[in-house]
Amino acid sequence: MTGMRGMDVVRIIRGMAGSLMLPLMAVSALAAGPEPWQIGMQKAATPVRERMDALNNELLVIITGITLFVLVLLLYVMVRFNARRHPVPSKTAHNSLIEVIWTLAPALILVIVAVPSFQLLFYADRIPSAEMTINVKGHQWNWEYTYPDQGGLHFTSLPLSDEDVAKGGKLRLLDVDNPLVVPAGTNIRILVEGEDVIHSWFVPTLGVQEYAVKGHTNESWMRVDQPGMYYGQCNQICGVGHPFMPIAVKVVPKTEFETWVTEAKQKFALTPAPDALHLAQSAQ
Repeated sequence: MTGMRGMDVVRIIRGMAGSLMLPLMAVSALAAGPEPWQIGMQKAATPVRERMDALNNELLVIITGITLFVLVLLLYVMVRFNARRHPVPSKTAHNSLIEVIWTLAPALILVIVAVPSFQLLFYADRIPSAEMTINVKGHQWNWEYTYPDQGGLHFTSLPLSDEDVAKGGKLRLLDVDNPLVVPAGTNIRILVEGEDVIHSWFVPTLGVQEYAVKGHTNESWMRVDQPGMYYGQCNQICGVGHPFMPIAVKVVPKTEFETWVTEAKQKFALTPAPDALHLAQSAQ
């Protein structure tokens, strides 16, 4: 009877744990961002980020092997050549075989690392048949998004105030008033430029990090198949407002994106064009 009660307690605990995990799993499926006490990197959401994670895992194996090898050598030298066991030091100054090995081995390791690294750089830089384009411009301190394929639709994205965060249960310094909305399952070209100082458009889960430099346009791309909210931040120190340049990317189904475009054109119809907005800000 006692054993049965113990099993009942275990079942109850498991059920409670499962019920608690369900909302957490739902949240993680809908929003991809940093979590408290997180260990490891955020889950990949694009093909580029998946390849980045694969290369990272390969390098981790190589680095671990090198570290263990050096540790074994150090331990061997400490034990074999300590003053007690080796009172008379060796007079050997050169060993041609050892010198050849410790020259060729690192060079070979660098070649092994370079091949997948260059493959990843090429893959991340080459846009496979872009289906739409988004222009991203960094300002002190906000992001401006323009959709040239949607009639030049554009708007500014600002962080939510602490009051709005508390009311809506949002993420402080991550959620914004106007997130970048993109369709799922679409190859998207991203053109990034700056208006003043250097910024950086960085969304970890999407594997995108491009510098926003005035007078120069950098290019990247992404394809997100899973709808949800993905967060990032400017990771280039751009002034006192640097912590207040969050990035929120909302990925929606294609049909929902078309509906959003129609509504957004009406919502942001009174927003001045980027050049007019810049002139107005300069005059203040």
